[in-house]
Amino acid sequence: MRSINNNLRQGLLLGLVLAFALLAMACGNGDGDSETEHVTVKLALDWYPNANHLGLFIAEEKGYFEDEALEVDFYTPVDPTTVLVTVGSGEDDFGISYQPDVLLARAQGVPVVSVAGMVQHPLNSVMALKSSGIATPSDLVGKKVGYPGIPTNEPLLDTMLKADGVTGGLAEVTLVNVGFDLAPALISGMVDAVVGAYWTHESILVENEGHPVNIMRMEEWGVPDYYELVLVASEDTVRDRADVVERFVRALRRGYEDAIDDPQAGVDILLKGTEEEVDEAIERPGADLLAPVWRTDKAQFGQQDSARWEEFTRWMQENGLLAAEVNAGDAFTDRFTGDR
Repeated sequence: MRSINNNLRQGLLLGLVLAFALLAMACGNGDGDSETEHVTVKLALDWYPNANHLGLFIAEEKGYFEDEALEVDFYTPVDPTTVLVTVGSGEDDFGISYQPDVLLARAQGVPVVSVAGMVQHPLNSVMALKSSGIATPSDLVGKKVGYPGIPTNEPLLDTMLKADGVTGGLAEVTLVNVGFDLAPALISGMVDAVVGAYWTHESILVENEGHPVNIMRMEEWGVPDYYELVLVASEDTVRDRADVVERFVRALRRGYEDAIDDPQAGVDILLKGTEEEVDEAIERPGADLLAPVWRTDKAQFGQQDSARWEEFTRWMQENGLLAAEVNAGDAFTDRFTGDR
């Protein structure tokens, strides 16, 4: 009888051990929902909602953020130039900004890091009306070039001019600060060309007004290739909340993969998902132009290349744009965008 009781007792103990083990596996190795902390994060946009944001709106609409136990509050700041400051201070968890601006901010001590490259090539360009006959940077010699007053546009144009054999660079053109009225300044003839115009936005706006344009893309005229839009977080967030960053980037990538596969369906979701005015006549063709630069034959959405960060950082330093030395390797991380 004692041996029977001992066997029974051992069987009960073994059963309890197995039950606890199975419970632990269910909690820790299932779909992860039970252990994944549900958090709300704030994302500051770089501008009003447009085709560049399709993947974000898709991820929200299709529940990709919800799948990662995230609630995302995204908004357009009254002053979008403050995005890097609010992210660096922790007021916002994430922000959409630009590679050149990330480097400028880090040179001023703002602790922001690019965690995903959203647009793989520059969207900034030099644009002129086809009727002007201006097709290459050297055609700008002696002409008026409008720009939005952003200092980085000056060395960008200077580099393009010199790449096309204009030894005097900027000295051989007349810069006119037209603010952000680039398209009106070009159409009206106030200037002969503009720099600072996106070939996925202003070019469409101008052509919709009946004025075909010539586009000079920066990376084709001597400017080191760089990431136009990037997703940023603070150094503290990357260090202390890496799981949240990974979940956010994973959901965002799913959204942009859908946008790449069907940009026009993405525009439908954008129009549905924002109460702000969206110019459909610009965003629909813009989405088709953007899809090939969200993902390329060399990089999946989000991936970043250290050589490109180093080369563009060096270019900014050589052109006197950075207030202090910047380590390119500290300005970005690829830990959240590598293939898994």
